[in-house]
Amino acid sequence: MGGKLRLRFNKTGRIKCISHLDLMATMRRALLRAGIALKYSEGYNPHPYMSAALPLSVGHESVCELMDVGLAEDLLTDGLLEIITAELPEGLEILEAYAPERKFSEIAWIEILGALHYDNAVSSDAAERLLGRFRQESIIISKKSKRGLKDIDIAPFIRDIDFAPARDDGTGEFAEIRLSAKISAQNPTINPENLLNALSGEYAELAPDFAGFRRMEVFDKGMKAFR
Repeated sequence: MGGKLRLRFNKTGRIKCISHLDLMATMRRALLRAGIALKYSEGYNPHPYMSAALPLSVGHESVCELMDVGLAEDLLTDGLLEIITAELPEGLEILEAYAPERKFSEIAWIEILGALHYDNAVSSDAAERLLGRFRQESIIISKKSKRGLKDIDIAPFIRDIDFAPARDDGTGEFAEIRLSAKISAQNPTINPENLLNALSGEYAELAPDFAGFRRMEVFDKGMKAFR
């Protein structure tokens, strides 16, 4: 009879550097090696029914990725997590496998953690200044769309955000600032790069030389963890 299987999985470590298309191909090959009978489309170029909730940017990690897979036949779940994970490369780990009851369109918010790194240490008040920037009533940035760049106010789509200094170099300055935030997942999609784009002009000195991000959880409109 088949049906649909939802996978929740980690993408961490070096595997964060592969693209979304490469991830989908990797998952497809792993599922086939694990003996999962996938459901395919019809026509001249059949492809398996697989869809990711929110494609992850290259270089970002996640401990809450979601993917739906169409099944050609019923599937027994005993030991399924270990069977699929055994076929995956290091950094990909299946956390849950279950029949989905909700649509990905119900995802409203993403929780992220980030680390902002500075080649030249920033002063101890940098975290406070960053917080002041992102608690402004209006934060206008240029965001890429299908029709090109357009200005958007991202302030309404930041549910909460905080910054904390880390790695004191012994002089009262810091080479790293930690970020935690809940941002809009869809309509519009706000990603960590959009937050960094807000650090321009008079805030340019707060822009990090390098930043790393990890997706921690996804939520519905009521801030309930989405599954």
